[in-house]
Amino acid sequence: MTTPEFNIVRDLLIADRSVRRFKADIPVSTETLVQLIDLTRYCASGRNIQPLRYRLVNSGEEKDEIFPLLKWAGYYTDWDGPEPDQRPAAYIVQCTDTELTGDCMCDDGLNLQAITLGATALGLNACIIKAFNSPALSAALGIPKRYRPEYVVALGVADEKTAITRMEDNRYKYFRDETDTQCVPKRSIDELIIR
Repeated sequence: MTTPEFNIVRDLLIADRSVRRFKADIPVSTETLVQLIDLTRYCASGRNIQPLRYRLVNSGEEKDEIFPLLKWAGYYTDWDGPEPDQRPAAYIVQCTDTELTGDCMCDDGLNLQAITLGATALGLNACIIKAFNSPALSAALGIPKRYRPEYVVALGVADEKTAITRMEDNRYKYFRDETDTQCVPKRSIDELIIR
């Protein structure tokens, strides 16, 4: 049994693919970034502490400062990230307020999914980045010591195609196919359910 609402969620999840090449000349406004953070207010929170805080970045200077601090697409060993005209239009830096807790439990993932689904619903694309130089990022953005950066979400309008492919023989690494489409292998439903 499905409902129209279920299909909306499913379609958003299918469309919510990590993008690593963007149309750098299409800006993402501060208002849009605030809208995306507003979605996180409605997420579940471990112990209901709600310890996550966000640093918004969409100015040229700050974007240029943090770009070299990010590690892009670990499975593409011969690629150092997008060219200047394909860099993200904005970033959201997710931080834990360590004066509230040292462990955000599952909040980080729940909030990140809300942000990327919201971006998808607005016609934007995202890439969640965990590999970055945290001390240098905090220094570049003037993030106070109490806030520990957890993730960086790159945002903008995609300048590449993405596709979900069937995972075969446990080959889980994303790849670009012969048409330069970003392909993401996904396991079948039968693999996910323990019988």
